[in-house]
Amino acid sequence: MLGDPRFLYADRADAAHQLARELLHLKGERPLVLGIPRGGVPIACIVAEVLGGDVDAIVAAKIRAPGAPELAIGAVTAGGTRVLAGEVILGIRASKAHIEAATAEAHDRAARREALLRDRVPALPYRGRVVVVCDDGLATGSTMRAAVRAAKGGGAARVVVAVPVGSEGACAALALEGDEVVCPERPEPFYAVGQAYQDFGEVSDEAMISALERARGQRSAPAPAAR
Repeated sequence: MLGDPRFLYADRADAAHQLARELLHLKGERPLVLGIPRGGVPIACIVAEVLGGDVDAIVAAKIRAPGAPELAIGAVTAGGTRVLAGEVILGIRASKAHIEAATAEAHDRAARREALLRDRVPALPYRGRVVVVCDDGLATGSTMRAAVRAAKGGGAARVVVAVPVGSEGACAALALEGDEVVCPERPEPFYAVGQAYQDFGEVSDEAMISALERARGQRSAPAPAAR
């Protein structure tokens, strides 16, 4: 049964609606809301609907640590914007050769997902827009940092980081990257994003793309031309 008090959120939809209430000051801006695949996309779709904005995805993939694929030593977007987690790299003594090889592998994953996405959902331009970048949570923050830098590099007028839950460290790091960080829940100690959700099921590529298609169909104004 959803709504268990042991969890901050019942599911991503619950988290998105609560997050959107923290972003109502942007409602008149008609923001471009970007979700980081895959879990950030359903959140972005709901936030965009509440704020009356446009919605899209920004694809980033984590750069995997040697022997520990769940540990991120950085992230890279489909467009090639890379962020490295220097402290993690020093801590595990990742070699330059591994970093470069892992970056190439991550970029390949991001590019393949981008191609799959853009076959059905055209990209929207960032230039001059208030951009809200959403994910379902921040652990290390590497993928979010890469996404924020890519949005700024694409000419966004302002970039807002918006997540339902995150670690204090990641939020502090993102405050140096974005123009605003909105993260209503910052539990301490922080273990993992999934622990905030009663239902944290995986979001498939098909579910992500279908959510974007449905959300685009709800927009009353014509979407800007693709980049």
